[in-house]
Amino acid sequence: MELPSLEQINSLSKNTLMEHWDIKFTYVSESELWATMPVNNKVKQPYGLLHGGASAALAETVGSTGSALYVDPNKYMVVGINLTAHHLRSATEGLVTAKGKIVHQGRTTHLWDIDIYNDAGKLVSSCRLTNFIKERK
Repeated sequence: MELPSLEQINSLSKNTLMEHWDIKFTYVSESELWATMPVNNKVKQPYGLLHGGASAALAETVGSTGSALYVDPNKYMVVGINLTAHHLRSATEGLVTAKGKIVHQGRTTHLWDIDIYNDAGKLVSSCRLTNFIKERK
């Protein structure tokens, strides 16, 4: 499988939530995809902490984009169907990094584990995403 470059993957974010929240893909391999997101006012809740929904969106972005690398985009689309997120530590500044690893790559479903870390390398959230691989009509 020939992987697209990070530049190509990041270009898909134009005019999306990923561009608005400054999510950037930083690492890609045959089994992993990583991305960063700044912890700023766009993604904080009223107490000044990283919003759990923003962490969930970052995790789903990594897992869904990762699955999209494995399918023919002309024939299939990737749809997230289940996401669980365990928020373990708060983040108030800096960057968070989501490190996604594919656990199962089936014909119609993919399963991803995505862990989100703060700048100090401490685990902020641990997420699991199931994607449905849907045939385009």
